[in-house]
Amino acid sequence: MGTITTTDGTEIFYKDWGTGQPIVFSHGWPLSADDWDTAMMFFLLHGYRVIAADRRGHGRSTQTSGGHDMDHYADDLAAVTAHLDLQNAVHVGHSTGGGEVAHYIARHGESRVARAVLISSVPPLMLKTDANPGGLPKEVFDGLQDQVATNRTRFYRDFASGPFYGYNRPGAQPSEAIIDNWWRQGMMGGAKAHYDGIVAFSQTDFTEDLKKINVPVLVMHGDDDQVVPYADSGPLTAKLVKNGTLKTYHGYPHGMPTTHADVINADLLAWLKS
Repeated sequence: MGTITTTDGTEIFYKDWGTGQPIVFSHGWPLSADDWDTAMMFFLLHGYRVIAADRRGHGRSTQTSGGHDMDHYADDLAAVTAHLDLQNAVHVGHSTGGGEVAHYIARHGESRVARAVLISSVPPLMLKTDANPGGLPKEVFDGLQDQVATNRTRFYRDFASGPFYGYNRPGAQPSEAIIDNWWRQGMMGGAKAHYDGIVAFSQTDFTEDLKKINVPVLVMHGDDDQVVPYADSGPLTAKLVKNGTLKTYHGYPHGMPTTHADVINADLLAWLKS
């Protein structure tokens, strides 16, 4: 584990374990690198070097007032990869992290990148617009911001207990430990970063970023994702990249890297070895 300081003075916390081909994990909103612990241990034990950073304003990184946008997210990721001099890296992003990965590759190039994996990810665009009629209305995201600003601790508990992991579905068996861990990670971060981050993940249009990606891309998405709806994300992303593979998981929720870690990690390993 270590930290780097970016050009604007933000301290970014990261984990770096093992040796071998590097896999870099980018976490979702409003979590931290800890959300990847199970995946990191899985790939570490399969001979990979695993790296994950806390996004600025999240986890153990600096709770900055500004810079909570995809340009800064991508530049911070680039700073970590350069500091560690990563080569032939696989970049894995979940949710907002998927947007971060796409923007990083498009903005900083593929010289250090071998492959990319976008899991339950926000690209191409979450917001409903004339050009993106399948997106979600802005009022949805305004409501999220209002809850972050006024009652964050309750909101985070409810979000993890409900749509994020699909625990609001009939027959679901909620895990209090998983819910508690989500809440813990969220509350470690800064409210301002999380508030601004909602705009970053919902209003950034990644269409042109995706078109610039030439490395192989695995797109993994559950068709019961209540946070990033499947039809307007996974299939569209897989078509926009030049070398995309779409893997759809029937009935899986947004947080499937946690709820179905055994399946997701095994499928990802198989793709890396293919």
